[in-house]
Amino acid sequence: MPTYDYRCDTNGRVLEVSHRMSEKLSTWGELCARAGVDRGETPAEAPVQRLATGGNVIRSSSQGSGGAPASACSTGTGCPTGFCGLN
Repeated sequence: MPTYDYRCDTNGRVLEVSHRMSEKLSTWGELCARAGVDRGETPAEAPVQRLATGGNVIRSSSQGSGGAPASACSTGTGCPTGFCGLN
């Protein structure tokens, strides 16, 4: 199932979730429920936007040896493609 990144402008957070290509989440409450995280103090009706960086299909065969994932981008911002060359 594809994974998508969503951003909430109200709290500045980005969450990654999996869902069907035909689905689209529109509120922080929906996003948190799908991600299985507490929404905190952000109102459930706060709008979220799907980012262009999402839509990756993750298969167990593409996850390597099953060891720890590579470290996050050294810039601390994350890379849109995941291949910034700064790691």
